[in-house]
Amino acid sequence: MSTNAPAEVSRAQMPQMPLTIEGSSVLHQIMRFRWSEWRKLSDSERKQIVDEATPVFEQMEKATTHQSALFSVLGHKGDLMFVHFRHSFDELNHVELQMARLRLWDYLEPQSSYLSVVELGLYDSSVKVYDALIARGIEPNTDEWTKEIQQTLDRQKEAMRSRLYPEMPGARYLCFYPMDRKRGEAQNWYTLPIEERQRQMHEHGMIGRRYAGTVKQIITGSIGFDDWEWGVDLFADDPLVFKKLIYEMRFDEVSAVYAAFGTFVVGVRVPAAELGQVLNGEIPSRR
Repeated sequence: MSTNAPAEVSRAQMPQMPLTIEGSSVLHQIMRFRWSEWRKLSDSERKQIVDEATPVFEQMEKATTHQSALFSVLGHKGDLMFVHFRHSFDELNHVELQMARLRLWDYLEPQSSYLSVVELGLYDSSVKVYDALIARGIEPNTDEWTKEIQQTLDRQKEAMRSRLYPEMPGARYLCFYPMDRKRGEAQNWYTLPIEERQRQMHEHGMIGRRYAGTVKQIITGSIGFDDWEWGVDLFADDPLVFKKLIYEMRFDEVSAVYAAFGTFVVGVRVPAAELGQVLNGEIPSRR
């Protein structure tokens, strides 16, 4: 530890990676339904398959901390999307194996999936705690630094537990999409100083706050887990909110300059009890 180094010199050693805290493990499964094979079954066979699957999905749907939800996908990107919140990857794997044992699984064909964990980025807290530690003469990556950082993470995780382990929102519509921060030759998010990224993310977050009463947003981190860096779930009872929110964010600097977006998938919530109705071509009811 160097307690006599000038603040300017020590501050140059500030870590550039923001602190993050993680919570629920999340899996999205986008499936195609084999309608032609389904139509070959008799009414009694279809009923048996639905009667087997429905209580399994109802149990997942009603759990307080280990929830799942089913959505009917609009457009050509799939037919059904399952979204699972669990406490670990092991539990997500158990969900996959549990679903694969159902006869219904014979009529579902995986189209795509997305694996991630609920993530809260602590840009503001990161810069503040880094500055405070450097002012005290504590050098990055020393034992004392690591201990102080862990204490900060523990406090933040406890304070934000409800956001880290959210209940599945009951909204009728879901918009899911993955995204990256650009790393191109002209624009590279990861070469910006942490203070500049902090400023841009603060302005970006202020837009989302204006929609807090109409849309529930859950951000998940997927670096090292899937092909994109983050996944975004937007839940709302009015799908037009998705368009308005995302369009407004397009004009925000962090999105306009540094964001890259993957495929958007929009679905209508299907209560587990209505699985049979949806597979019979009926629109899910409004709850």
